[in-house]
Amino acid sequence: MRRGGRQVALQFRTWGGVRAGAGRPPKRRVAGVSHLRRPPVLAQHPLHVTLRVQRGVPSLRGTLFPRVQAALALSRERFGFRLAHFSVQGDHLHLIVEADDRRALSRGMQGLCVRVARAVNRGLRRRGSLFADRYHARTLTSPRTLRMALRYVLLNARKHGRAQLAPGFVDECSSAAWFGDFARPAGLAFGAQQCRASVTQLLPGLDAPVARPQSWLLRVGFLRAGPFDLDDVPG
Repeated sequence: MRRGGRQVALQFRTWGGVRAGAGRPPKRRVAGVSHLRRPPVLAQHPLHVTLRVQRGVPSLRGTLFPRVQAALALSRERFGFRLAHFSVQGDHLHLIVEADDRRALSRGMQGLCVRVARAVNRGLRRRGSLFADRYHARTLTSPRTLRMALRYVLLNARKHGRAQLAPGFVDECSSAAWFGDFARPAGLAFGAQQCRASVTQLLPGLDAPVARPQSWLLRVGFLRAGPFDLDDVPG
């Protein structure tokens, strides 16, 4: 028997657990939208939803926009889900939506994403997923938060410094033409009439690409926080 030896602890190989590099790696360099269970969805609380497209897809504000707008219009009200407002930017979409519950939000967004992806892929003659990750949704529970979200969505093109958007004009790649509560007379929201006419021509029999809101917050509640002007630049 050998003397003088020292006892060492056995080290067993482990998997997972709380350690550096544990768990499923992210799809990209930076992890996307969290896959934790979403918070409850209530009919009286609208949501601000953001969708981002894959890198390499041409701008959605160019020749692809009529396709995107038609897909949004055809998805505007289904399964207890209502699309109230939208803004289409080059590589992402902002939506203000209502949903009766979590299931209605999930089914409505699934249908909307499928329609938009098919429309864009047909236009580009491409295949594969269009959106880079699942959608991000933020619940809007007060007049102030909803007013801020509406201002952010409808005026998002000014935030991104779109040079072609002149003062006093609505963003034609948004639903601003169907928003009647700017801090100016409706007749001074330039370009709105042309936007409405183009949708009627694109989709005969359809007077708007968005659904009529049903929640108190989206109908009148946000006005308690005060109006905002068409030329504001959201932060």
